[in-house]
Amino acid sequence: MSSAAGTDSVRIEKAQESDLSLILSFIKELAEYERLSHEVLSTEELLRESLFGENVKAEVVIAYERDQAVGFALFFHNFSTFVGRPGIYLEDLYVQPHARGCGIGRALLVYLARLAKERGCGRLEWAVLDWNEPAIRFYKNLGAVPMDEWTVFRATGKALDKLAEGTTNESRPEAL
Repeated sequence: MSSAAGTDSVRIEKAQESDLSLILSFIKELAEYERLSHEVLSTEELLRESLFGENVKAEVVIAYERDQAVGFALFFHNFSTFVGRPGIYLEDLYVQPHARGCGIGRALLVYLARLAKERGCGRLEWAVLDWNEPAIRFYKNLGAVPMDEWTVFRATGKALDKLAEGTTNESRPEAL
């Protein structure tokens, strides 16, 4: 796959282990923008293990504008039983404020869409915070559609620990 996508001045490249501090700085910038800095637990070592270790869990591409890193996308494969094929789930997409509106976010998504097609994926999906109207408009303009009928659930921290131990708060399951 070509490393370029988008405009002539934008280049997308697969991240290297030497990019760990840059990736972590982008994650922290994104968390600040999303008002979620208090949730960032990532370290370079944790990222090294998950992105470049023996059992890679996710991948990262970095967007460059005229040789300056200005954004990134972190993604991994999921699987759709209904489609019967893998998909790509975009966990994070971030473009620094000074570089927004220049086609970099679009270039990152074009890159991932092409990668999804090359890998035989049936979907490219991601989530966006409800309050992030600029991102929602941007995604809709690209032809993406919101999945309003779905609600994302998450178990983390103590809730995840309790679930793993089988000691949840619920004594009788209501469904399933």
